[in-house]
Amino acid sequence: MNRDNLQQAIAGAHQRLEDLSGRVSQVEVQDTCRELLQEVIAEISISLEELHVSAEEIQQQNQELIATRYLVETERQRYQDIFNFAPDGYLVTDVGGIIQEANYAAAQLLNVRQSYLIGKPLSVFVHQQERQKFRQMMLQLGQQKQTRTEELRMFHNNGEIDFPAEVTVGVTEGQNQGKIDGWRWLLRDISDRHQAQQKIREQAALLDITTDAILVRDLQNQILYWNQGAENIYGWRTQEALGKNAWELLAPESSPQLAVALKTVMEDGAWLGELHKVTKAGKAIIINSRWTLMYDAAGLPKSILTVDTDITEKKQLEIQLWRAQRLESLGSLASAIAHDLNNIFTPMMTVAQLLPLKHPQLSESSQQMLKLLDNNAKRGADLVQQILSFARNAQEKCTMVSVSHLIEDVEQNIKGTFPQSIEIAIDIPSDPGMILGDYTQLHQVLMNLVVNASDAMPQGGKLKICANKVFLNENLTRIHMGAKAGTYVVITVTDTGVGINPEIIDKIFEPFFTTKEQGKGTGLGLATVMGIINSYGGFVEVSSQVGVGSQFQVYLPSCESSISPIVDEIELPTGNGELILVVDDEAAITQITKTTLEIHNYRVLTAQNGIEALALYSQHQNEILLVVIDMMMPSMAGGTAIRTLQMINPQVQIMAMSGLASAEALAQATITGIQGFLRKPFTAHELLNSIQEVLAADIQSIWSGE
Repeated sequence: MNRDNLQQAIAGAHQRLEDLSGRVSQVEVQDTCRELLQEVIAEISISLEELHVSAEEIQQQNQELIATRYLVETERQRYQDIFNFAPDGYLVTDVGGIIQEANYAAAQLLNVRQSYLIGKPLSVFVHQQERQKFRQMMLQLGQQKQTRTEELRMFHNNGEIDFPAEVTVGVTEGQNQGKIDGWRWLLRDISDRHQAQQKIREQAALLDITTDAILVRDLQNQILYWNQGAENIYGWRTQEALGKNAWELLAPESSPQLAVALKTVMEDGAWLGELHKVTKAGKAIIINSRWTLMYDAAGLPKSILTVDTDITEKKQLEIQLWRAQRLESLGSLASAIAHDLNNIFTPMMTVAQLLPLKHPQLSESSQQMLKLLDNNAKRGADLVQQILSFARNAQEKCTMVSVSHLIEDVEQNIKGTFPQSIEIAIDIPSDPGMILGDYTQLHQVLMNLVVNASDAMPQGGKLKICANKVFLNENLTRIHMGAKAGTYVVITVTDTGVGINPEIIDKIFEPFFTTKEQGKGTGLGLATVMGIINSYGGFVEVSSQVGVGSQFQVYLPSCESSISPIVDEIELPTGNGELILVVDDEAAITQITKTTLEIHNYRVLTAQNGIEALALYSQHQNEILLVVIDMMMPSMAGGTAIRTLQMINPQVQIMAMSGLASAEALAQATITGIQGFLRKPFTAHELLNSIQEVLAADIQSIWSGE
């Protein structure tokens, strides 16, 4: 019965009760029966009313049930849509792993039709090498009943292509509590995640492979990232650096440049420049730093990316190159004027030496003035030689020099001249080694260093000289121009003096730079040291601390061989009337040389240029035993004149002379058959000794039949 029929039946029952009540009131019956009948009719009427209310409630419940059924159907359809069109694959299997439900994404992921999956074992889509892991997952899930997530390799495209999947599985319980009804599976392809992780690993490896220091710090200067290159350059491990203040860690002393860099990067987004920083060990280094401002998703500044390159070695090489170029320029300038200066000093020195011999009756004051003239001329000549030594490339006569013998000589020289307040300590091993070089120059190097050390200790102190052998590999020698890997002899001069200010320590090897009072230093001592040592393939290192002292280390390539004995200079006898041809464009040189030789029992012919020399030699060829000729002359250069003389007489004895440092090497490289070389300015003793050596060698060759 529907709702309308029920309502009509209730209304008809009400009407019949009313009619019955009316008839009862009209019929003459006993009062007791009438009242009882009225009560029955009233009860029936109430029941009809209650029935009417129940009918209304049933109707309302039916409407609610219809609405609920609609909502349930809507939710079921929504779930089905979510299940089917979810981006991840969803599967429902029984306890044996047979697929009962599968969404559209799962079918797409496994590259099959959705209907194909129903009834298939899920294990057939798992890579063979992963199936044991898959079974273990199901076993543990049945025991623990907890959702698990694992990575498995899954197949698609008929089992030919596999891909990494993140698999999450949970238990589906049946109506009986505690009984497993099946499994719910979620499959997600994580190939992109693996590729991203691989890319991140590769990028991280590249960041660690690079030799640059890469670090990220927040706007409060706290370090957020620190790569392997930063560890190598600064010495701080990653765990030590993270969270630390970058300025306190790398630049403990405040620097205005850092503030400028920070202001620039915040305003412009980038900054590039050089900074001075310190390592964990306290070593000062020079950094080429690039700063880039990083932004968050909202476009607000969040951090600063810094890429640092250690250019300390590069800067040192640049300084050495600049210094070498400066010395080369100075050497070129000096060479241009050295010839004329030496031509001036030579007659001054020779006259100062000859006059006391020729006029022994000179007063003591005159002799003192001549000695003063001689000393000052020598000082001028030495100054020219020091400047020229910058341009030399080990062109002096090199011999095997004993380091111990060299240091012992220096020790003997300074013990009697240095103040008693300076304690001298010598530490030489039994075999410090041999070096190849000019003994006089190397002696000059050490004397310059010890004299500087003495000057640095005006109130006294300790001067120590030591030597030892070390092997330097390419990493240690590459920061020094011209140095090669190998064994070196290191001569160290240490003092406890005033020290060198860090601001000028890079300038001390520059020519004419001096901290001494005017008139007490030329500024050429250390420049000479550097020039000589570099010419032998060595280098000099210096360290100093103000108020503590300084240390100079001279590195020279070791040369293992027997020592060449050093022969003391012997006073040569005078000549025996031999005829010598002296050729020089400077009249003062020819005149003083002629006078010196004649005083010492030689006969002399002089010529002002090469043409005159050839004419005189042609006339007196049978008498002239030696030709002393300048390499630099007008009309005909010395080299041309020498070759012409050799054409005239292949056995001609020739001694070249010049005031240029490069002249000896030029003569030896381009002219064969010369018997000697005399460097200007020269003293009378040097002139006579050189001539005697050439003539003695000529006589020896005649006796030996050569």
